[in-house]
Amino acid sequence: MLLLGVAAGVLLSISVPAAASWPRTEVVYRSASPSALPYDGSRYFLRVEHLRDLSGDDSYRMVVGRQPDASYGHWLRIDTRLAAEGIRSATWTESEVRLRFSTGHELSVPAGAFTGGR
Repeated sequence: MLLLGVAAGVLLSISVPAAASWPRTEVVYRSASPSALPYDGSRYFLRVEHLRDLSGDDSYRMVVGRQPDASYGHWLRIDTRLAAEGIRSATWTESEVRLRFSTGHELSVPAGAFTGGR
């Protein structure tokens, strides 16, 4: 009985921290291109995701593409400190999409990088 209790204790002490730090992805910002923009006849979506890996490391990535679920598109890593401060807005123009951070920084992605099924 004692051995069973020790085994259960070891199992719990390993599984609880592993479950708490299990890899996960959280969407922290979304934006969609205005329907009036002429991007090759398609609407495009921008999505910023916060990722936490099994080791507990945080990272952020942005994807711009035709799929709202970000399953395919133009991917970019974003500096963790920048993204963690927050995103103020996204502006779509014929030539680019511009992401503005709360810090005042801006990230511009040329339309040619995300249009045409890239």
